[in-house]
Amino acid sequence: MASYNIPDQLKGLSPEEVKTSRERYGFNRIETIRHSAFEMLVDILKEPMLILLFAISIIYVIVGNYGEALFMFVAIVAVSAISLYQDNRSRKALEELEKLNEPLSMVIRAGKVIKLPTHEIVVGDLCITEEGKMINADGHIVHSNDFSVNEASLTGESFSVFKNSDSDNNQVYSGTISVSGLAVFKVDHIGKATKIGQIGDAITSIKEESSPLQIQIRQFVKWMGIAGIIIFLMVWGYSFIQTGSLVSSLLNGLTMAMSVLPEEIPVAFTTFMALGAWKLMREGIIVKKTSIVETLGSTTVICTDKTGTITENSMQLKKLYNYPSDQIFEEDAFNNPALSTLINYAMWSSEPVPFDPMEKTLHKVYESTQKEDVRRNYELFHEYPLEGKPPMMTHLFQNAAKDRIIAAKGAPEAILAVSRLSDQEKDKVRAQITQFGKEGYRVLGVARSDYAGNDFPDKQQDFEFNFLGLVVFYDPPKPGIKEVFKHIYDAGIQVKVITGDNADTTASIAAQAGIVNTVEVQSGNDLQGYTQEALIPIAERTVLFTRMFPEAKLAVVNALKKKGEVVAMLGDGVNDGPALKAAHIGVAMGNKGTEIAKAAAALIITNDDLDKLVVGVAAGRRIYANIKKAIQYIISIHIPIILTVSLPLFLGWIYPQIFTPVHVIFMELVMGPTCSIVYENEPMEKNTMLQPPRTLTDTFLNLRELAISIIQGLVITAGVLFAYQWAVQHAGDEENTRAMVFTTLIFSNMLLSLVNRSFHYSLFNSLKNRNMLFPIVIGLTLILLFAILYIRPFANFFQLKGLSLPELGIALLIAAVSVLWFELYKLYKRYLVGKGQASLH
Repeated sequence: MASYNIPDQLKGLSPEEVKTSRERYGFNRIETIRHSAFEMLVDILKEPMLILLFAISIIYVIVGNYGEALFMFVAIVAVSAISLYQDNRSRKALEELEKLNEPLSMVIRAGKVIKLPTHEIVVGDLCITEEGKMINADGHIVHSNDFSVNEASLTGESFSVFKNSDSDNNQVYSGTISVSGLAVFKVDHIGKATKIGQIGDAITSIKEESSPLQIQIRQFVKWMGIAGIIIFLMVWGYSFIQTGSLVSSLLNGLTMAMSVLPEEIPVAFTTFMALGAWKLMREGIIVKKTSIVETLGSTTVICTDKTGTITENSMQLKKLYNYPSDQIFEEDAFNNPALSTLINYAMWSSEPVPFDPMEKTLHKVYESTQKEDVRRNYELFHEYPLEGKPPMMTHLFQNAAKDRIIAAKGAPEAILAVSRLSDQEKDKVRAQITQFGKEGYRVLGVARSDYAGNDFPDKQQDFEFNFLGLVVFYDPPKPGIKEVFKHIYDAGIQVKVITGDNADTTASIAAQAGIVNTVEVQSGNDLQGYTQEALIPIAERTVLFTRMFPEAKLAVVNALKKKGEVVAMLGDGVNDGPALKAAHIGVAMGNKGTEIAKAAAALIITNDDLDKLVVGVAAGRRIYANIKKAIQYIISIHIPIILTVSLPLFLGWIYPQIFTPVHVIFMELVMGPTCSIVYENEPMEKNTMLQPPRTLTDTFLNLRELAISIIQGLVITAGVLFAYQWAVQHAGDEENTRAMVFTTLIFSNMLLSLVNRSFHYSLFNSLKNRNMLFPIVIGLTLILLFAILYIRPFANFFQLKGLSLPELGIALLIAAVSVLWFELYKLYKRYLVGKGQASLH
């Protein structure tokens, strides 16, 4: 408990008392609605594809084709199992994310401060809350200093309320935010018994907005569904006119509808997003909304804080500038008696229970350099929290003898502005501050006041202060940060540094970290005079933004968004909340981030490593590219299925019903896992992170990409129909022709899935990318195909016969020609790229 200076009498619960309380009151959680496996299954059975399968099964039962009916029911079970597996895998991934999103709470138990998951808080616990943390249970304050809380989530009032153990209202409530200081509160209510728990379930579930890609995919599937209904009616009507058989024509129509319906696309999208988020979680990146995975790959600008993101946030006190003697002291000379006053007042101006790294350092330096520690003798009786532009803070202490200490610290400009110094003296100090800044140091000014009255001014700036000197911290850049920014720049992403520090220090650290174009610097005050329109070009060209406050951060983010940039904003403080919320991707730091920052962010980096954001961007690009590959594969393979079902019928060929529902459903069972699970597992193509980001408003398939997929599908169709005619010309009966067409289509499907692994690199290059699911799925498909061809009961059921070795070779040759021509197109594309006439993708 030493690091928090908690009063010794606050011991907290013993392990036995915790157990007793939990047995009586339960866990600190508001239970959300969980869908059971049965409910998930019911949702799956509402899918259009399964409804079609049910309809076909019933027709087969009515006409007495019990074998086909049984197969359809088996297909229903198989499709349901695959969907249930995918849904369950996605749900498990999201539940794991939910667990990681749960904040840790600080609790005093058995005399020790420990961190534990919030749901483990029990009634009677002593919880510690501090600036920027969310309060996670209802209770009453037993100890505090400089503590204020924002209760807007309950009251709607946006201002902060100061509270302590002696206040008329010393209650704190779950879901509210600690704005300043620290408090220890004893837990009275948890879970559903808290005020926020009683308000209702609505507060615990926030509906996610659909991403642009989700909307585009939904629209595409909707139009394909409408097309399926129209084609179903056409085929049913045409077939009925031709045959006069209602059942046979209805089966033809339903077969057609099954071949048109692209139900794999929304399944693939959901699988990609959920598994993408789960994989990022394993990398230490918690994604709060799965749709953000897609947006990550489009990031064009990263706005980053300096302290703790670019730097280590170690805040080592390196130097002290003592103003009365006009001397600079290095850290090995901090014991010099001349520094006693400066060190004392630097410590007294800090929080009595420090949580800021600089204040913790000042307390340690005080402990190690002062002969007598008098902190327990003095009590904080009046204070002015950190405020102003630039900010400062003032604390007033006194002891039993009414001896008073009034100490202030803050941004050097703020402290100089309130100090009794001449302009010449201030200029001398400013020159020293500038020099420290250029060396990359973080500088704070320290001052004292001898105010004797009790009618304290409303504003701390109205005290008369004596300037004591400067405390000089060094927060070095993180190891390897230069390489991180190189990766970001290589990916075509801009970097903006938005910090509360001064211009000189920021410029020095930015240069050490490898950030480019740091000549122009804008301060928060500079930006106040601009309209939003005028701010756009400034936000676009400027890299360093210093002395920034919440409104200024928000203005920069909004200006960049208005320019069309996709903005990732990194922040950790209470003041970063608005900008994190406004950015396309709000990113909070897991270790040093405040709860309010984590609540506002869409992404949390658990170990505060900026390199993880690069990992996230790469994952976003990989997932987006793989979704496109999966969708192009689905479109390309659906075209030959649709045309093979319909053209023999419409053209009056000898065997008009070459495929029945059993053949189409077999294809669907092969395609489903390929497009969702297999393509999702595809690794990122080389040079992906050397390309500029895509535009967020791009459609998931542009006209050129759609045209390529359609052409691929039409060429495969030509090959399959050629196989049909070849079999007929060589005296093949209906079963032989069906086997030839079916086998050619299966071979084409397997080759297409391999060719479409990359739309730039060759098939041989793609085979080097490790994806064990491809050989597994292709191997299983071949086993099933040969079982259907050569095991008599299966062959009879599918109404085809085994092919001879030459026929198999011809089917494979036709499939190869129908699919592998695309490798020549890719070769031509690479040739153009080599000559600089086309982009990589």
